Parts: sequence; structure tokens; C-alpha cells
Amino acid sequence: MTRHGKTLDKLKEAGYRLTPQRVMVLAALAGKPGHIGVDDIFRQVHASYPYIDVATVYRTLQLLKVLHLVTELDVGGSARYELIETEVHHHMVCRNCSRAFDFSPTYLEEFHHRLIQEFGFEPDLEHFAIGGLCSACARERR
Repeated sequence: MTRHGKTLDKLKEAGYRLTPQRVMVLAALAGKPGHIGVDDIFRQVHASYPYIDVATVYRTLQLLKVLHLVTELDVGGSARYELIETEVHHHMVCRNCSRAFDFSPTYLEEFHHRLIQEFGFEPDLEHFAIGGLCSACARERR
């Protein structure tokens, strides 16, 4: 099965048609590991299907986001998207170079428990992003 095959199945199970545009947007997302911007997705799809417009890409991404099939990550003021291949997905985003790095959900387990214990607040931490400086940019600053 392709990298995005499960996502196509979930989209269909949710009652949505597998239009050529949706399939091509998903293929573009699956074709690049990590995060990809709308412009990159549009260029890739447009190269093989020149009738698509950027609004269709945006609508498709928003639908996939609502269905929890993709994550949206703000990287340096622009949205980047990634297929959700695991239930829990966390990022560290460098405020200097805008690179995004994944990190294990185990780091947030204590935070999750403390919020519940101290405040009675049940946080949604399925997809969590922390801003800061990556090791390379921190070294450059020193």
C-alpha cells in the first residue's frame, strides 16, 4: 500500500469522494517526508494537472485537517502540512531557520499529568509544537 493509501481509505470511510484533486494533493504530501507548503503542493499537482487552482489545494488541506488526516504547522509565518501517520505527533520549530523536528510524545506525559492534577484541565496534546532555537542556530548565536 502507498504511504497515503490508509489516508485515502479514511477519507472514503468518512463519506468523501476520492476526487482526482484530493488524490493528487495527498500524493504530493506523501511524496515528501516531513512538512510541505501549499505552494510546493500546488506546483507539484499543477505540473501533472494544470486545471487545478490553489483554492482547491487549500480546501483539500482544510478538509484533511478537519478529519485529522494531516497536521498543519506554522513555520516562520507560513503553514506547512504533513500526513498524520501516527496518532500523536509533536514538533520543535526553530524560530531562526524555520526547520521543524519531531520529538517523542513521552516528553509531554508528565506535563499532561500535571495539568490534570493541578488544574483539572485535560489538554489536547495530540499535535503539539514548541518554538525555540535548533542546536545549529543556537551554536551560531554563541
